[in-house]
Amino acid sequence: MRPFHVLPVLIALFLALAPDARSGVFNPETFTLDNGLQVVVVTNRRAPVVTHMLWYRVGRADESPGKGGLSHLLEHLMFKGSEAYPDGEMSRRVARNGGRENAFTSYDYTAYHQTVARDRLGLMMAMEADRMTNLRLGAPVVEPERQVVLEERRMRIGNVPAARLRAAARAALFVNHPYGQPIIGWTAEIEGYGLEDILAHYRRWYCPANAVLVIAGDVTAAEARPLVERHYGPLACAAPPPARVRPPIPDLESERRVTLRDPNVGQPTWRRVWLAPSHGTADPPAVAALEVLDEVLSGGATSRLHRALVVDRGVATSVHTHYNPDALDKTDFTVFAAPRPGVPIERLEDAAVAEIGALLRDGVTDSEVARAKQRLLDSAVYARESIRVAARVFGVALTTGQTVDDVESWPDRIASVTAGEVARAARAVLGRPGHVTSILLPETATGS
Repeated sequence: MRPFHVLPVLIALFLALAPDARSGVFNPETFTLDNGLQVVVVTNRRAPVVTHMLWYRVGRADESPGKGGLSHLLEHLMFKGSEAYPDGEMSRRVARNGGRENAFTSYDYTAYHQTVARDRLGLMMAMEADRMTNLRLGAPVVEPERQVVLEERRMRIGNVPAARLRAAARAALFVNHPYGQPIIGWTAEIEGYGLEDILAHYRRWYCPANAVLVIAGDVTAAEARPLVERHYGPLACAAPPPARVRPPIPDLESERRVTLRDPNVGQPTWRRVWLAPSHGTADPPAVAALEVLDEVLSGGATSRLHRALVVDRGVATSVHTHYNPDALDKTDFTVFAAPRPGVPIERLEDAAVAEIGALLRDGVTDSEVARAKQRLLDSAVYARESIRVAARVFGVALTTGQTVDDVESWPDRIASVTAGEVARAARAVLGRPGHVTSILLPETATGS
């Protein structure tokens, strides 16, 4: 199944199930505490469970030069406990209460979440609020976890040729910007920063005014607010959260190519990526047009690139595009393809470039756009089962420069997209001379 973005998926399903409720998609309830904590509550009565998800407006792109990976390492260390909940106690309590927990770090945010029975919501708040300000760290805790992160880096990047190639391509695309650096950091960086660097990062970014709390499930704002005020209300920031200042991302003026050959490669691949506007850098209509373009190009077996490269030309076993607009700064638009056995990578590239050229020359049809819009709705059928999806939608949005209204108005923006707007968006992004082409080959292959 083709990967989908959580925002269009969940919104689309709601519209499919309740087509007359277009004035409100998730119908969230929101409030902000006096200490600056922003709270969103999405009620879903389908099961007596809730997801409690706390987001911080800090990620890899907010770290100082030479300190890459601090956000990710701190994410690990947040599970090491406080005086009230010593090492591992929070995780043990979540498990004893039948819940699930995890955390993740991206370029623009760090998030922690638990899914539990609704009557355990207060306990989750008590523990999460405690580690927001009372984390206790020392060298005996930090050093073993540093080794865990280094091993994670080796397993996820160092030992995976495709991941190493993607990292090289991002560095070539996002010039002069942290989006071009690995979220987990470089090995030398992870080995280099000390306890004070970690604690300074924690004190600088972890406080209520720099956080968004999203609660989704069998609870209303009226039910949740007393718990939120009890557990999070007494907290305060020692200083106002710092501004999120990032260097500009310059446009590329020429093509860049990155080729990686590795004996562990079994399937060659071809990928081309362009800089693209995001929610944080562009007007909503421009983003909506690119979302529809993404679906036109590779959204299913009848999509344009699948039909052209897999079915008609027979040069690819798979092809897809990827556009993720949820970024505070510029994002990227990617076209990816894997050749059929025996098809040279050069032939696949020529075919893909020809199809992109036809798109830029001729645009898209009204019927293609109509089908793409419908697929954005139809692809959502299974997503509503997970209350964590709604929590993720609002967390991502509110940490990347969007608003609750932006989330709620997404269907109207998609519905208003025309074929002409999709064609203009394609030319503005895919028609640029600057892009990065990356090729993954077995070590014995020749040519690129």
